Amino acid sequence: MERRDKHNYYLDIAQTVLERGTCLRRNYGAIIVKNDRIISTGYAGAPRGRKNCIDMQCCLRESKQIPHGERYELCRSVHAEANCIINASRNEMIGGTLYLVGVDAKSGELIHDANSCAMCRRLIINAGIDRVVVRNTETDYTEIIVRDWVFNDDTL
Repeated sequence: MERRDKHNYYLDIAQTVLERGTCLRRNYGAIIVKNDRIISTGYAGAPRGRKNCIDMQCCLRESKQIPHGERYELCRSVHAEANCIINASRNEMIGGTLYLVGVDAKSGELIHDANSCAMCRRLIINAGIDRVVVRNTETDYTEIIVRDWVFNDDTL
């Protein structure tokens, strides 16, 4: 049996975390790792105490046919990356890696073009995270250097 590489090991864990997600469109799971220690986990879901979309059986963005990546202010969910950052101390996150996996809620298929939204990118930058690793397939992933967002992403 071949041993799983570390990036895919952590992506597998993030993929398990997303199973707690409550979005009717897309579910994401995120974990922050530093020095081979999981610092925090997060998944997409409504703020504590608020009803989730799966409980209401309704997604406002979907009912209004809003395309993916637009009008996040209408979404009930706190994104996986944001929840992950909220649940950790900045001192622990500095220099860490955030692993992110997304799955289409209807088909259960991996989202091959998954990426953090502009707001989550800002949070990741301010948290002091160095890298983001995003799953593309069961074995392939994209590694993003967060400093590239700082210097090369004018949308932020």
